[in-house]
Amino acid sequence: MANGPRGKQPRAWQRMLSGRRLDLLDPSPMDIEIEDIAHGLARVARWNGQTIGEHGFSVAQHSLVVEEIAAHIQPDLAPRWRLAALLHDASEYVIGDMISPFKAALGVSYKEFEERLEHAIHARFGLPAKTPQNIKKLLKTADRACAYFEATQLAGFTVEESRVIFGPPPEGYNLVIHPQPPGEAQERYVARFHILSEAAGYERTPQAFSTE
Repeated sequence: MANGPRGKQPRAWQRMLSGRRLDLLDPSPMDIEIEDIAHGLARVARWNGQTIGEHGFSVAQHSLVVEEIAAHIQPDLAPRWRLAALLHDASEYVIGDMISPFKAALGVSYKEFEERLEHAIHARFGLPAKTPQNIKKLLKTADRACAYFEATQLAGFTVEESRVIFGPPPEGYNLVIHPQPPGEAQERYVARFHILSEAAGYERTPQAFSTE
């Protein structure tokens, strides 16, 4: 039986490499570590892995680019919101990078699950549970711009169809993408997190674990 003997509920937590056990249905900020996030995101491929190159284009590398684009669009963007840009897909270290058409098919229950994780991640790292609407709009614009470059350079889309789906890239910004191996993307993600977190005035989090 799916629920085991005597109707016992299935396990709803995941053990992370840090040793934390994250309750997936009721995630606690205390069970979230940046090293777990970086390790996971560096091994989650964008576009379901359907990209050219020796390595998949990871969510970790995507997040680094989105933070850079957001700062290009709004040069005076405060460090805390640049940190929010870096963490905009952080929940995917648990749930993976589900492509947009499938998210839409799953509907509101998936979105609620994703939002609970996002709120816990934000609470863990000193960000408000709900991102202000103007910042959400900026991050969405940066996210779509990054998707445009990924689509045209890695995923086989033409420029014309990418402009229709994602809109044009930001004026004055160009990007040549070279997918990085997981270890490199992971290291860069953690390093950038600490730079932005300290610039925002947040206390440095102790290292949870090392994969070296």
